[in-house]
Amino acid sequence: MSTRPTLEELDHLQRSERDTATIPTLLAEWLSELLPPGANPSVTVDAGIEANGMSSETVMLTGHWTENGVAQEQQWVMRMQPRPADIPVFAEYHLDYQFEAMRLAAQLTDLPIPTTRWLEPTGDVLGSPFFLMDRVDGLVPPDVMPYTFGDNWFFDAPADKRRSLQDATIGVVATLHSIPDAQNTFGFLDQRDDASSTPLGRRLDELQRFYDFAADDLGRSPLLDRAMVWLDTHFPTEIAAGETVFNWGDARIGNVIYQDFSPAAVLDWEMATLGPRELDIAWLIFAHNVFQELVGLASMPGLPDVLREDDVRATYRKLTGVELGDLHWFYLYSAVIWGVIFMRTASRRIHFGEMAPPTDIDAELFYHRPLLQRLLDEEI
Repeated sequence: MSTRPTLEELDHLQRSERDTATIPTLLAEWLSELLPPGANPSVTVDAGIEANGMSSETVMLTGHWTENGVAQEQQWVMRMQPRPADIPVFAEYHLDYQFEAMRLAAQLTDLPIPTTRWLEPTGDVLGSPFFLMDRVDGLVPPDVMPYTFGDNWFFDAPADKRRSLQDATIGVVATLHSIPDAQNTFGFLDQRDDASSTPLGRRLDELQRFYDFAADDLGRSPLLDRAMVWLDTHFPTEIAAGETVFNWGDARIGNVIYQDFSPAAVLDWEMATLGPRELDIAWLIFAHNVFQELVGLASMPGLPDVLREDDVRATYRKLTGVELGDLHWFYLYSAVIWGVIFMRTASRRIHFGEMAPPTDIDAELFYHRPLLQRLLDEEI
């Protein structure tokens, strides 16, 4: 019997045992040292622990204080590093990197990136590092149930509106890729202690460590073992030796808040990195293909006209003048990351008593298994 959760169950996964009751008092004390004298701040928690991408903990807050005799109010989002006891998705978290990547990207572009306010990197205040950024209202294409299943604002929108949103999101990626001198500006994202001589080679080394980390809990996946060998054997040396740009890392329409089908806030920067342009573009397309694969298994049409490779390439070329290389390797790279993340979320479910350990990782955990297998079997 499969232990894989239904998509509805994924929406109710327990992410943390953290108690939010102490957050307002502790945050208010911390903010009193950062705000002007006499501010007398107070904080309320508007929504409990949530998760974007089932990774960093997210808490919605409202702050109140007095400045120059005038009452101030601001709505914030707090991103917190998960505790080891809560089975984090990633082996390492660098909230300081995420904070700085957002700050620099906002400074160097005109993109709607939420304003970052304060970073607490030590964990001394709340038990985990965190940062505060401004909250932005709007709509996000849902992950659960995936927007491809219908009954949501994005699915129900006219095709031209969906295409407008798609092109605007590709524009976000193109703008990020156009930031000059990315290797120096965002050098902190590229740890160079690996033997690989290119950023893409280091990303592959990081992926191997990420997979090994997940396998320590659950055991190894024959499918991912095969895929890692394939990625190494077919490494795109020419693309790797080409231009390196700043990559958003988790470029998905589900990581953008939209207002009137235009990006109002670009979110989730914890996977930001350096590498070829193809990393972001392949991830953008592949993330939709995973959701399209799921809806196909349910014998539903989904949204086959959304994020088609030819359309994405054409828009990106129009915006940047750059012709992207072959994306097959980058799709498979993306597929492995998705697989490892599924493994880590399964470890979390096991920890919280929501499922038994799988007897067949590939069959029970990987929603995108047929898609991954097809990529491995295709000739390139």
